[in-house]
Amino acid sequence: MEDNPHNGSGLPPFTLTGLPGMETSQHWMFLLLGPLYTVSIVGNALILFIIKEEHSLHQPMYYFLSLLSMNDLGVSFSTLPTVLATYCFQLKEISFDSCMAQMFFIHFFSFMESGILLAMSFDRYVAICNPLRYATVLTDARVIYMGTSLIIRGFCMLFPLPFLLKRLPFCKANILSHAYCLHPDLIRLPCGDITINNIFGLFTVVSVFGLDSALILLSYVLILHSVLAIASQEERLKTLNTCVSHICAVLIFYVPMVGVSMTARYGRHAPKYVHTLMSLVYLFVPPMLNPVIYSIKTKEIRRRLHKILLGAKF
Repeated sequence: MEDNPHNGSGLPPFTLTGLPGMETSQHWMFLLLGPLYTVSIVGNALILFIIKEEHSLHQPMYYFLSLLSMNDLGVSFSTLPTVLATYCFQLKEISFDSCMAQMFFIHFFSFMESGILLAMSFDRYVAICNPLRYATVLTDARVIYMGTSLIIRGFCMLFPLPFLLKRLPFCKANILSHAYCLHPDLIRLPCGDITINNIFGLFTVVSVFGLDSALILLSYVLILHSVLAIASQEERLKTLNTCVSHICAVLIFYVPMVGVSMTARYGRHAPKYVHTLMSLVYLFVPPMLNPVIYSIKTKEIRRRLHKILLGAKF
């Protein structure tokens, strides 16, 4: 039989998978993922509502937190349709264009999250190292400019990816490793030369995640240097405590990302479900934990949340 590779004139569908090797008994997975989605969507929506309603939270730090919550909602809604279809209804086929769109938005929100965490580290740096200039440096206009710049950066970095994939011939089974479309998963399926795709993918990862993480680390080196110059230990701890929520957000974003990368590079002989579980942790844990962390650590948010949930004043 003659090969019939798909290209731009006949774009192939893709087949999504849940947990490899457990296809017949994976309905229980949504019993786990369902609560994660619920906590993520409800938690981030509550954060946005509280920041909007509480005038005391109309400050740059909480504007960035609003961006983080909106971004986490974007992550959740990007994966929800195919995860629901795969685990609950066993609908595993996704069209080429739908897969490209989902891949774009998942990676776009991932790039945005990295940028927002960088912006939040800059906010903490200015608040601790240059507190007298905080109001003049982080004006509302500058916050809007920073947010717009992150959106433009993410869009420009990712816009070429679907077209670079679309130009390649597909002649394999086109079975994906996850219940959603990710670029590292898609790039192993074409039959043609993927050198350009690999180079561009590496460039985007290094220029976004590599640069952002380096600048976040630098900001905390400068913050730590400034904090150590404070004479009172009580004041040092009080100052560092304002960074705890952000440090936790950075760790729950970057640690799973590093774990996924290490598993992909060095865990090739590991069971396939290990790779699937690692990617689930990377995509599901940050949107779920971010609102929990900020609700616990921010007194104003915690007080308003108690008022909403318990109908009592605290």
